[in-house]
Amino acid sequence: MQSSSILSPSWLRKMALQFEARKVALKQDRTGFILTLSMHPDEVPEEILRDFVGTRYACALVRIQDDESATPYNNRVQKAGILCRLPNFQDFLESNSEDDAAAKLCKQCGIASRTELHGNEQAKIIFDDLVKEFETWSANDF
Repeated sequence: MQSSSILSPSWLRKMALQFEARKVALKQDRTGFILTLSMHPDEVPEEILRDFVGTRYACALVRIQDDESATPYNNRVQKAGILCRLPNFQDFLESNSEDDAAAKLCKQCGIASRTELHGNEQAKIIFDDLVKEFETWSANDF
């Protein structure tokens, strides 16, 4: 399954079924991960009950804290990919391409690949500091 860039966030908000659910299980099979959610019977959208098994959905999940506020996610791997494509971030790292910027970022963070930003706690700290330094550098550039 591949996500489609055709589905814009504004389109999704207009068409979305909204309900609260709890994660009760996460399994993996040969095709990918299987996320099992539990919903209160009064909150199950009727459309989901009528859809056939195998129906595809575009999903957007927001983790809810005890005070009902949303928990922001910090996807450092995605952010690193986006930053390395930016010409001014490449200038900041004194690199001349996305690949060179990625290599320099990895070297500074002490990792072999940007995907290590998911679990390497030390690399996360270094990356966050590097992003703050870049933002300060960028703000002073204008």
